[in-house]
Amino acid sequence: MFTLLFVAFLLADVLLRFWLASRQIRHVRLHRDQVPEAFAARIGLRSHQRAADYTVAKMRLGMVERLVEAAVLVGFTLLGGLQVLDLWFGRLFENDMLRQLALIGAVFAIMGLIGLPFAYYNKFRLEQRFGFNRMTPRLFAADCIKTLALSLAFGTPLAAAVLWIMGNTGPAWVWWAWGTWVLFNILLIWLFPTVIAPLFNTFKPLEDPTIAQRIEALLKRCGFSVKGLFVMDGSRRSAHGNAYFTGFGNARRIVFFDTLLSRLNADEIEAVLAHELGHFRHRHIIRRMALSFLLSLVFFMALGWLSQQIWFYEGLGVVPQFGRPNDALALLLFFLVVPVFTFWVTPLAAWFSRRDEFQADRYAAEQSSGEALVSALVKLYDDNAATLTPDPVHSAFYDSHPPAMQRIAQLQHAVN
Repeated sequence: MFTLLFVAFLLADVLLRFWLASRQIRHVRLHRDQVPEAFAARIGLRSHQRAADYTVAKMRLGMVERLVEAAVLVGFTLLGGLQVLDLWFGRLFENDMLRQLALIGAVFAIMGLIGLPFAYYNKFRLEQRFGFNRMTPRLFAADCIKTLALSLAFGTPLAAAVLWIMGNTGPAWVWWAWGTWVLFNILLIWLFPTVIAPLFNTFKPLEDPTIAQRIEALLKRCGFSVKGLFVMDGSRRSAHGNAYFTGFGNARRIVFFDTLLSRLNADEIEAVLAHELGHFRHRHIIRRMALSFLLSLVFFMALGWLSQQIWFYEGLGVVPQFGRPNDALALLLFFLVVPVFTFWVTPLAAWFSRRDEFQADRYAAEQSSGEALVSALVKLYDDNAATLTPDPVHSAFYDSHPPAMQRIAQLQHAVN
């Protein structure tokens, strides 16, 4: 019965994704040859068409990638892939911890290798074709090696800790495992700005005194403190621009991509930063973290129950081996199939995210300049080839940010 339920949800997942993607492609192509009136004075037809073509290309690549992901999932589960790997590592390792760590590592390695061609194609074909890629194959390989090293350095102790907890702390293992997961995520957030991020990019203090003074005045006006203002060499990899906050408390820092600073003027940079400050002022980041930790507890509790049900394993193509721990199998099966069953809450998460974006926009208009934020957003839409005409259904289902026309209209209303 569980097998049929899993197959039904997986088919529905793939079909719905394809239907939404088809709607997006059709809608974007239908409006490809006319710039929306609200943007006609600022974005040219060629830029609009480029954005449409870029969107369609990404959607098509995503459809192929999702098909491959679904096939890999079926291969690991119903076709017996996990079972084969588990039995093979059982013959190879006598130590249960090593056997289970090897199984987890092998599954993630296989998934990473399968996803590698898509990442390469996306970077050196799709992004290259639209003028965004600035990464060399050597840098791509270096990033892959660093990512692998970090995954092993952080992932192996985490997996070992969770497996030990599952096997040695009795029924209360769910709470101990959840606490370990929360602490692990907090550790990553703490280490990211000073340890992890510098492995991939160079960070230098913001040197433009005019912009620095404007930002410091904005921070003082908003009652917000940071440890420093930094510029990241984003142009080393991509032409896309961005800015973000990172760190905790007094260790918070603001990071600008150099590509962003090269395109926006001082008023626009201040407005973009004011928007990000709006997320902090309205506690969006804290709420999202709290919700994430709460949901992870729910998932661990569900895993705790499912790991004791024989139908959970057999329904997904695995026969657990008695007389030895099957905790790695339970972890892998759960985290492989959970996205199939939780995909349906995507529109709800997207709606809450769009609501937060509108709220942050209003805060930016109050603390800075709404007109400057509109100008900055239009430039970013243009530079990043973001479609101005997304399909309404696709947008409502997926988009974490409001569609361009809605967002600009809301800002102009707030200004007026």
